[in-house]
Amino acid sequence: MPSIILFDNADQRSQLLPFTYTRPVASIRCGIDTIAEKWANWLNVHPSFLTQEYLQSAFPLQTSADNLYINGGLCPDEHLYQAILNLPLETALFSPNRELLALRTLRADWQPDSSATFLEYIYESPFVMVRQVWDIFSLNGAQIQADFTKLTKKRVSEPLTDPYTRCYAPENIFIEPGANIKAAILNAESGPIYIGKNATIQEGATIHGPFAMGEGSIVAQNSKIRVNTTIGPFCKIGGEVSGSVLFGYSNKGHDGYLGNSVLGEWCNLGANTNNSNLKNDHSNVKIHSYTTGKLEDTGLQFCGLFMGDYSKAGISTMFNTGTVVGVSVNVFGAGFQSKHIPSFSWGGNNEGFTEYKLPKAITVALDTVSRKQVAFDQIKEKIFREVFEQTQNQR
Repeated sequence: MPSIILFDNADQRSQLLPFTYTRPVASIRCGIDTIAEKWANWLNVHPSFLTQEYLQSAFPLQTSADNLYINGGLCPDEHLYQAILNLPLETALFSPNRELLALRTLRADWQPDSSATFLEYIYESPFVMVRQVWDIFSLNGAQIQADFTKLTKKRVSEPLTDPYTRCYAPENIFIEPGANIKAAILNAESGPIYIGKNATIQEGATIHGPFAMGEGSIVAQNSKIRVNTTIGPFCKIGGEVSGSVLFGYSNKGHDGYLGNSVLGEWCNLGANTNNSNLKNDHSNVKIHSYTTGKLEDTGLQFCGLFMGDYSKAGISTMFNTGTVVGVSVNVFGAGFQSKHIPSFSWGGNNEGFTEYKLPKAITVALDTVSRKQVAFDQIKEKIFREVFEQTQNQR
């Protein structure tokens, strides 16, 4: 078996900021799993990462005499898995439009911008690639279905023992050990529902599939969870959530609406925080592009909030359609916030923004992480400091 290495394509990484400031492309969650976890399930081996130098200590690279490099935004399926696994040595797999999908080589020092030439195969079949931030929620429903099929194959769900929970299409519901469900409505008629280990669904919650929640997460009382939503591990969710993805360790614990949005890790939305996901004139939503520095057309009518790791919103914060919030932002105050809030900003649209001083930001990040019994170690702090330096010219 070759060494499996998930590489960052430079253009994709830029298009997937602010999430890729703190992780490789393949560590983005879409569906039940991250892209890296999907490949681990298909290949029965944990892949390593070829990413930005400052991220490599947290996401190590492991090479050998036989290396299979896979595009970090590429989501596996049976046909693609076979095509990549059977690549001969010194051969590259491209899409018809010259997008590099995979490469198998003896070279342990290959880089995505390398000019080295290889024998080329063209992959003509359809495939799923996460290229833009809005792909994360747009592709999420189909990826929940794909991951559900893979993860639950030849497995038996834990029984639902609560007599007050109502299930529709129970054959499409899978419950991992330790999950606790009380007096909820689970409707899997339009797609599967996956409930992770030791997850909790509290009284009065209504959930429509496709839906996935990770280990240790909580759906609070009377929550309304609409289709195509993923809640990663160790999150707490309340209010109304629709077509959104939370990577993990993030909270939206109170009433308020989150729609067609993506939150990274260690985020928190205060009570009654809401976002718009549809413009009144129904025109396409534009969002800030880290590639061009301008507002770019997503081609979507429905598009909400994108919030990087460690960012927080105060109570009753209002986010407009297509708002992009960077890493470690503390935003609060009346009125709709700016469409783009740079990383390490403190304040609000009406109050004005100042720089979130690095020592204070580190102290808050350490406290946030510690509350969920996770260490904010030197590796995390080094990445945090590097992102602060990289984004200084944006503030």
